[in-house]
Amino acid sequence: MDKFFLITMLFWTNLSFAQVQTLRVDFYHTGDVNQEIFSLDQVVIEPLAWPGSLAQSLDTLNRGKYRFIVKDKATNKVLFTRSFSSIYGEWETTGEAKKIKRTFHESLRFPQPENRVKITIEKRDHNHQFQVVWQTEIDPNHYLNHRESAMYQQQVIAIEQNGSPEEKVDILIMGDGYTVAELGKFQKTAKAMTEALFATSPFKERRKDFNIWAIAPISSKSGVSRPSTSTYRDSPLGVTYDAFGSERYVLTSDNRNFRRIASSAPYDFVEILVNNDTYGGGGIFGLFSTAAANSDWANYVFIHEFGHHFAGLADEYYTSSVAYSTTKNIIEPYEPNVTALIAGKTKWQEKLDKSTPLPTSWPKQQYEQHSYQYQKIRAQLRKDNKPESEMDKLFHDNQNIVEAMFSKAENNSVIGAFEGANYAAKGYYRSEMNCIMFTRTTEFCQVCQHAIIDMINLYSSH
Repeated sequence: MDKFFLITMLFWTNLSFAQVQTLRVDFYHTGDVNQEIFSLDQVVIEPLAWPGSLAQSLDTLNRGKYRFIVKDKATNKVLFTRSFSSIYGEWETTGEAKKIKRTFHESLRFPQPENRVKITIEKRDHNHQFQVVWQTEIDPNHYLNHRESAMYQQQVIAIEQNGSPEEKVDILIMGDGYTVAELGKFQKTAKAMTEALFATSPFKERRKDFNIWAIAPISSKSGVSRPSTSTYRDSPLGVTYDAFGSERYVLTSDNRNFRRIASSAPYDFVEILVNNDTYGGGGIFGLFSTAAANSDWANYVFIHEFGHHFAGLADEYYTSSVAYSTTKNIIEPYEPNVTALIAGKTKWQEKLDKSTPLPTSWPKQQYEQHSYQYQKIRAQLRKDNKPESEMDKLFHDNQNIVEAMFSKAENNSVIGAFEGANYAAKGYYRSEMNCIMFTRTTEFCQVCQHAIIDMINLYSSH
């Protein structure tokens, strides 16, 4: 334990930098497929300084379904903008949203302004153009604003420090479902996941632009909830499998407690490791990503889901089931790594060789025949509640078959427009035959790498 407290003391010593405080606006997001309502919960002054650069307060990438804008009330000057996505934004596309209304707790974080500000939330319409959906005004100096304390500061450890938070991308790895006896296990896993991330391009080349922090609030029981198997845990972060009825989808909707715990560490992005063996995870741009820490595929899930959360990357696969409905209106997606190939143009035109045909041929029919059969076997294994080791073997066998198939294919190393992406077999295209966002491979395609680099540049001084 002496080493633990030494790391913690060094962590706090190195956080004595001159920055404004972090302000958080907590609100409720309510609605269904026909109606959307926002209401203010509380304004919170977080205990730590703003972890980002004040010189990079305007989001130039706009990767999410929503964005928020902070303006000085008196001068109308834009002080801060960020795009984001949300659990509500996914839930409203599910079948449940056609039947009932639900409420989700959400937060906006930005540097504490000096004077009263107007906050605007915008949402993409059916043409993906941002439209105003809510506005409110807050006084950052109001005496009723909640002052949060860093009550979990002694549990925060520094996995890797490369500079002060305002100069680096700060990632917070949180653990859920770890008992006091398992804290050493969490720290070991957090370090292993850090190494896996930085073994992958372009994170590998930009390692010095990151700080990695870690915290695992203590659970009374090991593991997190998995309701489909009658497994229930009252874990500190409230993470659970079966989000939206999808058995592998892992999320927490306990935003209030998640933010309360996370505010004891500097963070721009959060990855939650769940202390479970069953393959699973999730990732929402600008909110958090999750990964089953003990799965045979933990490294892959960690990196794939972080791609969603960190860079706003779309899923490129389309043969497996998802919890939410896909759009029937084919327009150009706002995610950087998929395209509708409208008028024969992609987002990545500058990366294309002029000789590459669009669309670009690949063994699509062969892949689909194999993949749909594989999905049937996977579903049967889940239905029969087979051991996770059998599922892991299926995943490995499937990936070996796919990699062998692609290695023999024409255009397997070409940047083009390969039909099948964004959960749709037709109408959407990915830039390369394979990518971490498509199969359980080990590399991001060039387009995804460029999108990640853009985000690193937005959050770091380089």
